[in-house]
Amino acid sequence: MIRPALLLLAFASAIGLPQPARAETCDDLWYARNEIYKAQGYCFRTQRGIRAFGNAGCQYDAVEDVPLSANQRRTVAEIAREERARRCPR
Repeated sequence: MIRPALLLLAFASAIGLPQPARAETCDDLWYARNEIYKAQGYCFRTQRGIRAFGNAGCQYDAVEDVPLSANQRRTVAEIAREERARRCPR
């Protein structure tokens, strides 16, 4: 089950608002980062990504091609740094 606070975090990040809450687990961080990509049309390749987000309406096969705003890129980079700091699996 996805926590309401996590959904708010991912949604705020995806539309460029400041993050309202801090992710609690590696799974939270993974979800928040990938929610941003999903909102912009990324086509997931892993079973985990496809299970969590599906690929309906996806447009971009490569993460590098996903059109992210500067704020979204910053948020993704911050989440990735936190994932590395926590030694989360990728």
